[in-house]
Parts: sequence; C-alpha cells; structure tokens
Amino acid sequence: MPYARIVVLTILALVAFAGNSLLCRAALSRTHIDAASFTSVRLLSGALVLWVLVWLRGGARAGRGNWLSALALFAYAAGLSFAYLQLSAAAGALILFGAVQTTMIAHGLRSGERLRGARLAGLLLASAGLAGLLLPGLSAPPLTGALLMLGAGAAWGVYSVRGKGTGDPLQVTAGNFLRSVPMALGLSLLLLRGAAFDPAGSWYAFLSGALTSGVGYAIWYAALPSLRSTTAAAVQLSVPVLAGLGGVVLLDEPVTLRLLAASVAILGGIALVVLAGQRGQA
Repeated sequence: MPYARIVVLTILALVAFAGNSLLCRAALSRTHIDAASFTSVRLLSGALVLWVLVWLRGGARAGRGNWLSALALFAYAAGLSFAYLQLSAAAGALILFGAVQTTMIAHGLRSGERLRGARLAGLLLASAGLAGLLLPGLSAPPLTGALLMLGAGAAWGVYSVRGKGTGDPLQVTAGNFLRSVPMALGLSLLLLRGAAFDPAGSWYAFLSGALTSGVGYAIWYAALPSLRSTTAAAVQLSVPVLAGLGGVVLLDEPVTLRLLAASVAILGGIALVVLAGQRGQA
C-alpha cells in the first residue's frame, strides 16, 4: 500500500475514534436523547454498516464473534454513554484510554509479562496521572461519571484482549456488534420510563455507530496491516488529544490545569510502557 494512503487512512481512523467521544458528549449534553437510547441506536447502526461492509467484501473470511465479546462491547458502549452525561469530552476520553491501556497491561502481567525499568516507570507515571485526575477537588470530574468511564474502558480492554487472533477483525467486529444489539435494546426497555426521543440526538447516535464506529473500524483495519505494532500503539495516543481539542473547539469545553497535567502523565506513561516494551521485543 502506498505510504501516503497509509498516512491518510490512519489519520481518518484516529479522527473517527476521537469522534465517538465528541458525538456521544454532544448528543447527551446538547440534545434530549437518553443514554440508553443513544447506546441502542449506536450499536444497531454500527452493526448494519459493518455487515454491509462485510457483505460488499465477500464475507467469506474466518470469524463471527461471540457472546462474551459482545457483552464486553455492550458494557463499553453503555458505560461510555452514561458517563458522558457528566464528563467533558476531554476528561472522558482520557479516563477511557487510560483504563483501556491499564486493563491490557494488567492482562499482559497476568499472562507472564514483566515490567521493568522504563516500562515500570511508565506504568507508575500513568497511574499517578489517573489518580491525580480523579482526586477530589473543584476541577475533578464527577465521581460517578469517572467510575462509569473507568468501567467502560476496562470493558473495551477486555474486548480488545479477547479479539486478538480470533479471525478476520472486520467480520468478528460485525458479529459482536450484531450480538450486542439485543443487550442494548433490553437496557432501553428496562429504562423505558426515562426514554426521550430526540431527532438530533438520534442522528448523533447514528453517526457514532455508522460512521465513527463502523466505517472508522473498517478504515483502521485497512491501515493496520501496513503499520508496525509500535507505530499502531503509539499513534493511538493521539485519540484523547484529538477528543480534547474537539471538545474545546466544537463544544466550548474548558481545559483545566489538572486535566493538562493528567494528560501529560497518563499519555506519557503509557507511551513509555508501549515503546519500551516494543524495543525489548526487537
């Protein structure tokens, strides 16, 4: 694949991932749609678009997804939606990303990996940044929202770990999205009394599922084979930054000194863990 195309695809995928946070936050802070309905519309539209993409490609590759991974996907999507009732786009994306990476690092440790030197220092730095962000104070994010986002990040980390080596990524993702839809609809039925239909909010949810999730994942999987694992891991550090910038520019959200300091600590620490780990494997 030509280098210029790899760069363009990678940038588009990262913007799409950041767009998930922005669309969710915009819908839940600026429209009347409820979090459960947003989750249902997002997962349903994502499943439809992903299966259309699988069908267009032929759909003959290995991998159909499974119910446990679908449950993790649903937990991520629902947690994200309810968390963004309280969190800014920047704080939410940062907590989410920190929780995802921490979960995956913890899985590596459980599997026998060892953290030494720069990797251990990076993990401690990232943990300190996350703890500093969540400590009580005037600029601290709401605790309930932060805990929900931590849970969403942990669920996405579990989903990512379970998805390694399970077949064609696009087809597996489509299968998991499809299986998550009944779970989301069940949540919407359970919370039907609080449901609120909102055309603008539904449109945001559709875009989040169809465009920034469905098409975004397809673009990422197209670029991923041409990226080194180190590069793929490192460029994802830009997602919380892009979400934060989008929140400031598009949603008029404030940036606090606490958030900036936590961003440097969390993203810098994770970068140390990822890059030092890849050097150790070289």
